Amino acid sequence: MHKFLEATAGQYMTREVKTVARDTTMRELHRMFEADDFNCYPVREGDDVVGVVSNFDFLKCFAFNPGRMVPAYDDLLSRMVVDVMTPEFIYVDPATKLTRVLQLMVDHRMKSLPVLDAEQRLVGIISRGDIMRALTESARR
Repeated sequence: MHKFLEATAGQYMTREVKTVARDTTMRELHRMFEADDFNCYPVREGDDVVGVVSNFDFLKCFAFNPGRMVPAYDDLLSRMVVDVMTPEFIYVDPATKLTRVLQLMVDHRMKSLPVLDAEQRLVGIISRGDIMRALTESARR
């Protein structure tokens, strides 16, 4: 367990991160969620990460209440990621201890977090699965 206490996001993150552009349609995003089985994508504008979009963000646009009329399904699927993404997002850097990453995930009910370096460049993503892998590896030693 001591190994887990010293482990960092940079050691367990996924380095090849799939991202989406702000102008990705909800239809395209839906296909990506199904094909990749991811729960979140960083949203890029050029080299900058300008937000994140999750399955929850996707589903929120289909939620309605009696005070709001629901647009046609095709209209909703034509909306852009920029309309539903979370522009203010939590991220970690590669040196962040996994104990801190885990606490952020629990406190904010998040399944994954982008990993940005000191220059705010996307260098990875860390998920609950990565944390579980680190715990399992730590328990073996």
